[in-house]
Amino acid sequence: MSTNPSETDAHRVELLAPAGDWDCVRGAIENGADAVYFGLDCGFNARARAKNFGISDLDDLMRMLRRRSVRGYVTINTLVFPDELPRLVGVIERIADSGVDAVLVQDFGVARLVREICPELEIHASTQMSLTSAETIEVARSLGLSRVVLARELSLAEIGKIAGSTDMPLEVFIHGALCVAYSGQCLTSESLGGRSANRGQCAQACRLPYELVCDDQLRDLEEVRYLLSPQDLAGYAAIPDLISAGIASLKIEGRLKTPEYVANITAHYRRAIDDAIANRKIKIDETDRREMELSFSRGFSPGWLEGNNHKRLVPGLQSAKRGIELGVVRDVAGDQVQVELSAPIALGDGLAILGKHGQADQGGRIYELRDSAGQMQKHIAEGDTAWIGFGRGEIDWSTVEQGALVFKNDDPKLNRRLRRTFTGDDPIRRRPIDISVVAETGKPLRVSATSDDSVSVEVIDPDPLPAARKHPIDETTLREKLGRLGGTPFRLRELRCDIRSAPIVPMAMLNRIRRELVARLIERLEQTPARRITTETARKMLDPIVQPDSTMDSPRIAVLCRNLEQLRSVCGEGVDLVYADFQDIRQYREAVSIAADLETPIGLASIRMQKPGEAGLIKTLARHRPDWILARNLAVIDHCRRESIPCIADFSLNVANHRSAQWIRSLGAERVTASYDLNRQQVMDLVDVLPSSWLEIVVHQHMPMFHMEHCVFCAVLSPGTDKTNCGRPCDHHVVRLRDRVGAEHTLQADVACRNTLYNATPQSGAEVVSDLLDRGVGWYRIELLDEDVAATKFTVATYRKLLERKITAGDVWRQLSAANRIGVTRGTLETKRDPLAIL
Repeated sequence: MSTNPSETDAHRVELLAPAGDWDCVRGAIENGADAVYFGLDCGFNARARAKNFGISDLDDLMRMLRRRSVRGYVTINTLVFPDELPRLVGVIERIADSGVDAVLVQDFGVARLVREICPELEIHASTQMSLTSAETIEVARSLGLSRVVLARELSLAEIGKIAGSTDMPLEVFIHGALCVAYSGQCLTSESLGGRSANRGQCAQACRLPYELVCDDQLRDLEEVRYLLSPQDLAGYAAIPDLISAGIASLKIEGRLKTPEYVANITAHYRRAIDDAIANRKIKIDETDRREMELSFSRGFSPGWLEGNNHKRLVPGLQSAKRGIELGVVRDVAGDQVQVELSAPIALGDGLAILGKHGQADQGGRIYELRDSAGQMQKHIAEGDTAWIGFGRGEIDWSTVEQGALVFKNDDPKLNRRLRRTFTGDDPIRRRPIDISVVAETGKPLRVSATSDDSVSVEVIDPDPLPAARKHPIDETTLREKLGRLGGTPFRLRELRCDIRSAPIVPMAMLNRIRRELVARLIERLEQTPARRITTETARKMLDPIVQPDSTMDSPRIAVLCRNLEQLRSVCGEGVDLVYADFQDIRQYREAVSIAADLETPIGLASIRMQKPGEAGLIKTLARHRPDWILARNLAVIDHCRRESIPCIADFSLNVANHRSAQWIRSLGAERVTASYDLNRQQVMDLVDVLPSSWLEIVVHQHMPMFHMEHCVFCAVLSPGTDKTNCGRPCDHHVVRLRDRVGAEHTLQADVACRNTLYNATPQSGAEVVSDLLDRGVGWYRIELLDEDVAATKFTVATYRKLLERKITAGDVWRQLSAANRIGVTRGTLETKRDPLAIL
């Protein structure tokens, strides 16, 4: 990819900053953000733990942003259930009315509502919509999208291919925390703790320690314990290439972060973007990097921008904020440690001493600082040796060992400097205005101002100007008086003067006109844009979808198999459909042959994420001529439509309401798998608002918790760094990850080398089956994992009896030792759990 940003790129690439509260907004504005994104406290927001903003804040917030030439985007980036849609319509109406520039959306049905309510309100597809290729973007375009936020898992090369294949404006994450799972595809918080990441309640289970069980043996990985916790993204080096690729927006993650973090990271990336535009390179030195790490860092990496390097992405040594590495403990004396410094320190700085062999980290503030000669100091430079003393009782010195790593994780001086950027009364970042003056003797003084986005106002003094006897007005005086814009968000860029017949202009008049000019310009800039807003059509979309429904004589069973042995054991045993979901897709030919011989219809499962260059994997499925394809992304559905192949949309499409289901069906899917975010009541609510024949309900499964570009097999079982040199340990080993309560979760890799971690405990939706049968739902799916032939047959037979109403749900749970739940968002099908248990 060439690195050749042009001068016009400065006007195209946007720096987008997070805003969890008002101070974050101010920090973003004053440090150079072009736009901010924020959530509302009424829900529908993927950062429920952020402070967020109230609906009543929208008018003031958007007036502030328009005044400062900053765009504002509201996150409506969660799945929404049918009973929540009426309230959402009112929220969208209020968002549109306040002049919000765009909404970030995950749910297909929500995007459709937004488009109906306000055609002028931009829709940005959230990264949780899982659009990872030009093909998926093209399918989603019909939702009325104005921009797509790409998955963090894409490399520069892949981003370049997407940008070269679509005219859709693209947004790319450039800095911040990385989820180990694809956004929108993580079900871990739900599965383990009853709280949904797709509903803004992520419990960050990826930051917990895990042990590796390989071929039933616990592997000693020494200090490597955080197998699923990526380092943070610091993508500044990629800025020139991303600008050259035509990326519309560079996004900073962090709506849960502090205002100081927002100010710090925004300022550094503002300078980096400006450098890339002006000089075709960036200047981020070690001091800059340290400043950014001090605001928040689990360790910096380029993420996936430079391609997969699984060892670099997840070293596995830590999962919490550490700051910058100072060095190691060389000696311990009383309540002090000796450290040879790799970065400067000062009294009051916060430090952490890392625990070894699983012990907890310890830390505190520097209360005493001595140099190598024992002299008291206020600060000590990088490269020197320091004796560092902490407050009494802050450190358990019996656990501190020589060789322990020491980190600096807080710098009060830096924080004070950052706070000053957004707490002062006088704006730091000012937008340029051009002022024109027409001053002629005997005529009123005319002064106009034009903003950088061509908004103009004019002030005309009612009194004619007298002729000057001694000191006629001149350009220098006008520039000095009209340029006094302190305390305003403006700075004078250009002054154009038309002075005729040597008039005199009183200084008091100029001051008054300047103040009035500023007031009028602010008033114009703050005006809410005119929009067409109507909720009539949107409210009709809340109604159930009613159409003639073909009721089946008896319920149908589909069984998803993950190996040939399972598939052989269920074909010909009375099941109505089998799916093959194999790691080795070369076995699909044999699977289709087995199913045909045993007269059992077969569907082949696609990969969940389709990246550039992977269209061939879709075509491979079609070449085997299955009866169905189980489509897990939009590109697969579109391919099936074009090739007239029947398909069923799987859970990964995140269908949570009837209007999402309707849209997916309009693309060509015959049935839709309900999202795993739905609990029992929400499944029933969904069934009640659409034809039951549209649905296929998964009633037994090991929940697919993490779906990851990151490969744990490569990271810890191979000397390699990616799929080109790893030796494919996934083909030779059975791996499970043991969590802190001892559960061992199966890890598998797919054909694209993406890993999925499955819940150790099978989950059963048996309790909901009776009600579903009563409502006419005809298709029920059983998903196997690593069951042997006997367990496979027993499981299928048990659910057949349940569907025939010969046994109860309680019988199923007892016989299969299955967990009593079908989904875990806002309620479960078992005794109430503690959603914080996994923490």
